[in-house]
Amino acid sequence: MSESPLFARLTVWTLMAVLATPIVITLAYSLAEHWGAHILPQGFTADWYVSLWTDTRFLAAFGRSLLVCLAALFLSLVLILPVLFVVFYYFPKLKGLMNLLVLLPFAVPPVVSSVGLLQLYAGGPLPLVGTPWILVLCYFTLSLPFMYRALANNLEAVNLPDLMDAAHLLGAGTTQAFLQVVLPNLRNGLLSALFLAFSFLFGEFVFANLLVGTRFETLQVYLYSQRTTSGHFTSAMVMSYFLFIGIATWVALRLQSRSA
Repeated sequence: MSESPLFARLTVWTLMAVLATPIVITLAYSLAEHWGAHILPQGFTADWYVSLWTDTRFLAAFGRSLLVCLAALFLSLVLILPVLFVVFYYFPKLKGLMNLLVLLPFAVPPVVSSVGLLQLYAGGPLPLVGTPWILVLCYFTLSLPFMYRALANNLEAVNLPDLMDAAHLLGAGTTQAFLQVVLPNLRNGLLSALFLAFSFLFGEFVFANLLVGTRFETLQVYLYSQRTTSGHFTSAMVMSYFLFIGIATWVALRLQSRSA
């Protein structure tokens, strides 16, 4: 019996080591002055991070990515919450159809979708290609599966019909019950959906590169443009991105633990 916990611990630590190894190596490379023919780097420096975070082009790309992701998530939240409530409370038979519809953005490869969007919005009455608006609308569709699935699971867990019936018995109207009773019970699912979708959208490259490119340079487009520069500089950028996503995840976990 004592061998089983030991085997489990070894398995977990081995998995953690495998996952952490590329991160540690990238961090070491981003701090190395020079790392060429030798096994270990020759000296460490923070100059690569200083160069990165004093680069106005990087800061602008970082801000654009943040702005586009937040705008897309806000749009998703405003639209998906009422739709979820109507489907789960008034038309529960439509759940299967909704599950199919929200997965459609992943049914078509991003390159194929980008070509279609380029043909539709490159000219005509809505010339959106090259503007942040097409990226916001595109990211909105990509975030729908994350938002819908997480919130749908949460609604199933709270038993929406019984919750609404109890609120109505206490004199609350439908809108009041949704805002004051249902939404607080969706807090954990909402936080999970937002941060999961955010981490995915913040690292999206294909749509950003094909639809807007350098005309509205996002972080991933900037990273791609710097691929031929110093590997130390690129590693510093990757570690900064990883740190930002890690902090966002930590904040989400803290908010979830407080609301639990």
